[in-house]
Amino acid sequence: MYAIFEDGGKQYKVTEGDALLVELKDLQEGQSEVTFDKVLLVGEGDAARIGQPYVAGASVSAVIEEDDMQLPKVRGVKFSRRKGYFKRWGHRQRAMKVRISAIKA
Repeated sequence: MYAIFEDGGKQYKVTEGDALLVELKDLQEGQSEVTFDKVLLVGEGDAARIGQPYVAGASVSAVIEEDDMQLPKVRGVKFSRRKGYFKRWGHRQRAMKVRISAIKA
């Protein structure tokens, strides 16, 4: 069984046991599991249920493996040649690593 869910403006295709990085969420102290309710599609073999926009009653459960990671730094540069104008910036996105434990359809 596989599912496509939406989280943080991105879509992820997962099966049970998959590990992936998602955007960091506000978690309660000691919380070790997270549930994604915005499931767009649930499929098994050739059959698939497509939501409009979400599949009713479907959810994806995941166990948190690492709760606060920093992804590699993304650097940006903006300049004008021959004008002496140069700006540089950087950003490190925070994420958490989860492993999919169950897909409920």
